Amino acid sequence: MMKALMLLCALAVAPLAFAEGKTSVYDIPIKDIDGKSASLKDYKGKVVLVVNVASKCGLTPQYSALQGLQTKYADKGFTVVGFPCNDFNGQEPGSNAEIKTFCSTNYKVTFPIMDKVHVKGAEQHPLYTRLTGDGSEFPGDVKWNFGKFLVGKDGKILQRFEPKTTPDDAAVTKAIEDALAAK
Repeated sequence: MMKALMLLCALAVAPLAFAEGKTSVYDIPIKDIDGKSASLKDYKGKVVLVVNVASKCGLTPQYSALQGLQTKYADKGFTVVGFPCNDFNGQEPGSNAEIKTFCSTNYKVTFPIMDKVHVKGAEQHPLYTRLTGDGSEFPGDVKWNFGKFLVGKDGKILQRFEPKTTPDDAAVTKAIEDALAAK
């Protein structure tokens, strides 16, 4: 009886901890662009730049700089992870298959692209609730496509960069290099 009561209490508290941003980004289920179950836990021990991406946005050329970061730092324990999003003026209308083709054909993307998600609103993906919610290290709605969150090797959210801050901006590369150098 006591074990059952403890389990009920744990289950009741879990959503509260999640809502307060206490859940690790590693514990939030995601899907890859092919619809397969995935997790940021797959990148545990790496520095990750989480970016909401779109193919029909004025900022879409940032894909080139994101791929540049991937190429430059991948062998040092870094990866970009892109999350297509259609929340801003319908600038990512394509299917996952179309997005995958667009990224590989136009920008030669080698970093992981995930399933299309909502980064704000009533259908906000739990990862973005964790990244932007009240309990987040950097709360506040994502303002547009190509918002960036730097996640450390331990899963802690280290920095947030707004959409117009390009991936090759000195502040972004310094934050990546500092995170890679951290023990």
